[in-house]
Amino acid sequence: MAEAFSAHMSPEPSQVGSTILEQVTAMKRRMIRQGTVAIGMLEASLDALWSIDAEVAQHVREQDEQVDTEEVLIEEDCFELMALHQPVAKDFRILAFVLKVNHDIERVADHASSIAKIAMKLSELPVVPKFPTGLRELGERVPAACHALLRAMLDEDTEAARQIVMDDKLIDELDKGSFKELTAKLANKSEEEVAAGLLLFRVGRELERVGDLMKNMAEDVVYLSTGEIVRHAKGS
Repeated sequence: MAEAFSAHMSPEPSQVGSTILEQVTAMKRRMIRQGTVAIGMLEASLDALWSIDAEVAQHVREQDEQVDTEEVLIEEDCFELMALHQPVAKDFRILAFVLKVNHDIERVADHASSIAKIAMKLSELPVVPKFPTGLRELGERVPAACHALLRAMLDEDTEAARQIVMDDKLIDELDKGSFKELTAKLANKSEEEVAAGLLLFRVGRELERVGDLMKNMAEDVVYLSTGEIVRHAKGS
């Protein structure tokens, strides 16, 4: 089970006399730490799902409020920096990047919490679900994309970010394949097995949405590095 989701989040210590670039860079590092927590939550929720572990799932859900609180604090501190320093050029781009990605990271934590809730519901059913192959692969690829995104953020790696955008199509296809596999398996099954299958379908949707968020954030990395907005560009 990933341990990152239990990491402690705290603001950067104040730096008397630090430049605006140093302050906004510290804000970016703080936001990336929040991303590490959210991704750890996602990995832990999937561990709870595969093992149907309600205790681990409950622990993941308890982390969500912490992420919510830090999201608001980061946003408030970004606006304060903007008001006090009126940043321009790269300084402004970093703060705009943090504001956008900060919200998406909070949503990743929300999806992790939802998967944990599903694991808890599955633990209450009298049947042990058979996980579709596509869902298992989604559960591997989406967290891997999350870690690749964090590296791209740290390095401001435009090429890696563009690759994450392109790879989102594969995540969409895996979600569709998982749904088809579930549908085929649920024919003539018991009420409990159908209930478990519907819950697993929801897991696929949660992971697909995390993939969408990774794509959004990867597009924001391109903006951070180049100033180019690629959200609606053809092929993105």
